[in-house]
Amino acid sequence: MDIKLINIGFGNIISANRVIAIVSPESAPIKRVITDARDRGELVDATYGRRTRAVIVMDSGHIILSAIQPETVAHRFIPSKEGATDT
Repeated sequence: MDIKLINIGFGNIISANRVIAIVSPESAPIKRVITDARDRGELVDATYGRRTRAVIVMDSGHIILSAIQPETVAHRFIPSKEGATDT
């Protein structure tokens, strides 16, 4: 199994294989998920005091808060084409 790590901002890195969803924190149900995870002790705040822009749901039940946009996190899952040659 190949382990892929994703930068979620400010030097914080998560395992791409364990991510279930990347969502925006704006809706009431997601806000409840965040509150529930905080109460359970399964919330990881990786925002460094900045505004939460992405909520990452892990397969372990942990919820990770990130200060970068969900689209940006999602694009980091796509392998880059750098170094590839057309022949």
